[in-house]
Amino acid sequence: MAYVVTDECVGCKYTDCVDVCPVSCFHEGPDMLYINPEECIDCNACVSECPPEAIWADVDLPEDKFQWIEINGEMSNKYPVIHESRGTKGEPTEASAEPSSQPS
Repeated sequence: MAYVVTDECVGCKYTDCVDVCPVSCFHEGPDMLYINPEECIDCNACVSECPPEAIWADVDLPEDKFQWIEINGEMSNKYPVIHESRGTKGEPTEASAEPSSQPS
């Protein structure tokens, strides 16, 4: 099992979850964060730190969000690891002006 960031994270860029991750499995794309499923140790620490409730255990994902398992795997390999939160706890950071990291 691994945790998955879903579409509720698109555009909000909260990074509170990053500070509690013991293995630095979060990756930062231009408009959201992703979890590397191979690095995630299933500790559950990030779930309660996510204000938009965008993080799910892969086994608990609603059927309409199954695609996020693959998206997190692909995008976490494309974007760099984020090791610490940006900004103030409970506040989103600004999304960058880079092109969207969402698959077409």
